[in-house]
Amino acid sequence: MELDHDSPVPLYVQLANLLRGRIERGELKGRIPATKDLAVQYEVAQGTAERSLAILREEGLIISAVGRGHFVAKRD
Repeated sequence: MELDHDSPVPLYVQLANLLRGRIERGELKGRIPATKDLAVQYEVAQGTAERSLAILREEGLIISAVGRGHFVAKRD
């Protein structure tokens, strides 16, 4: 899946939506790729990737561990 760089929807929101969908479908489990890797994969700035992960963290879909990275939160 690719992001639409011409869309009025900000790239960080598009990326958060994409990652949310992958988490909900069970395609993305365990450790989330590093923001640098997400930035390269989706052709966005690293700050854009960080903002998208912040959205998912606020929603409780992922957790962050300092020095370890971001992980999909366990569901009940």
